[in-house]
Amino acid sequence: MDKNLKQLQPALVWKHFAEIVQIPRPSSHEEKIRQYIIDFAKAKGLEWKEDAAHNVYVRKPATKGMENRKGVVIQAHLDMVPQKNNDKVFDFENDPIEAYIDGDWVTADGTTLGADNGIGAAAILAVLEDDTLVHGPVEGLFTATEETGMDGAFGLEEGMLQGDMLLNLDSETEGELYVGCAGGMDATTTFTYEAEVAPAGDYAAVKLIAKGMKGGHSGIQIGYQRANANKVLFRLLDSAMKSYEMQLASVDGGGLRNAIPREAEAVVVLPTAKVEAFKAAVAEYEQTIIKEYDEIEDSIAIYTESVAMPAEVIPTEVAAKLAKAIIGCPDGVQKMSIAMEGLVQTSTNLARVVSDGKTIKVQCLLRSSVRSEKEALGQAMAAVFSLAGGETVLSGSYDGWNPNMKSPILAAMTTSYEQLYGKRPAITAIHAGLECGIIGSKYPNLDMISFGPTICYPHSPDEKVEIASVAKFYDFLLRTLENVPVKE
Repeated sequence: MDKNLKQLQPALVWKHFAEIVQIPRPSSHEEKIRQYIIDFAKAKGLEWKEDAAHNVYVRKPATKGMENRKGVVIQAHLDMVPQKNNDKVFDFENDPIEAYIDGDWVTADGTTLGADNGIGAAAILAVLEDDTLVHGPVEGLFTATEETGMDGAFGLEEGMLQGDMLLNLDSETEGELYVGCAGGMDATTTFTYEAEVAPAGDYAAVKLIAKGMKGGHSGIQIGYQRANANKVLFRLLDSAMKSYEMQLASVDGGGLRNAIPREAEAVVVLPTAKVEAFKAAVAEYEQTIIKEYDEIEDSIAIYTESVAMPAEVIPTEVAAKLAKAIIGCPDGVQKMSIAMEGLVQTSTNLARVVSDGKTIKVQCLLRSSVRSEKEALGQAMAAVFSLAGGETVLSGSYDGWNPNMKSPILAAMTTSYEQLYGKRPAITAIHAGLECGIIGSKYPNLDMISFGPTICYPHSPDEKVEIASVAKFYDFLLRTLENVPVKE
């Protein structure tokens, strides 16, 4: 396993990325990576500031003869999604990511890699460090806590940015220029209950487990029709609770709101005499799901494990209504774009279902490039859960980023890409929620583009970044900086 990332090219980008993966930086725990950026700026003698939202700004003056060019803000976020395989022992707040070279890719051992958006941050640092480059005024903007709520973008100080253009380095397909993105909204539903004493006598406790699904980014992979572990789990629970006189003791499904659930589990209590029949039903159900997701999923596993009898269970009526609400809850693609072929317009991710002995929380992330559709979807979800006795709160709404096909930076970057690689870049929009939408609301005159190297399976332990694409992405970034238009 070759872990020497610093041997890769471009050297400065991989040097910084190799150092970044050693720094724990899950969302809301970004103190060390911020200090790394600040120490770098101090060592280089660059102007810097950390604002109240914990964004870090670093400014680099124009090179000689480029002082009259438009100012460019290069932006990436500092946090990463902390996802790991179930059997991987790892502490994201303290352990360094175990990154290594795997053929043409860089990946990590059993965890997310953090190329989203560590490669973007590394590219900014490389630009700020390299004094041989040609560019106008440059600002590096490192935003905080993007993955769990875009906190840094929402808290961005107005008047801090001086540039005319913003290059967001948080896209994940080399050769594509993104000129628009979806908006988002959180839907959090709470079921409140008074736990009941678990039945005594001839009863057994079983843990039902659904795992092995691919998951992925709920904005990027949502259109791939991958299995949602929460949906898979509750589809079985709904039919089994009555058939096997089963009671639900606890549930723990999914993880982060913007990651398609790969795993879900529930502890159930049922008569000992019905355990073997239930296990047989689980095995049959597993084959049904495997067949349904043939050619989409390749590692689905649904099985049971015997566990100790819990002290309490969720009331039967609450559990039954919860199961039906989860089954009825919208999930996945809701509408495709008519204007741009292949683009998801509206979707939702049923990301998290978890009980704590007093409440059951259900978390969903809604996305749409059409505000009214996003709001209508939230209304529909709240209605479904209301009928089941849950209370839904809609929060964190933010608008998308509307494309500007007459953008000067779009024209300049299209020309630069053609000069470098002999073909036009693809110009598209993304269903994920980029920070551009929020930053643009605070700085409405910014001309914005998003691009990046090829990153596969972000937000999952299969995340990997293509080495060759990093070189192309960085060369394109440098050419873009050289060709920034003159400031009028």
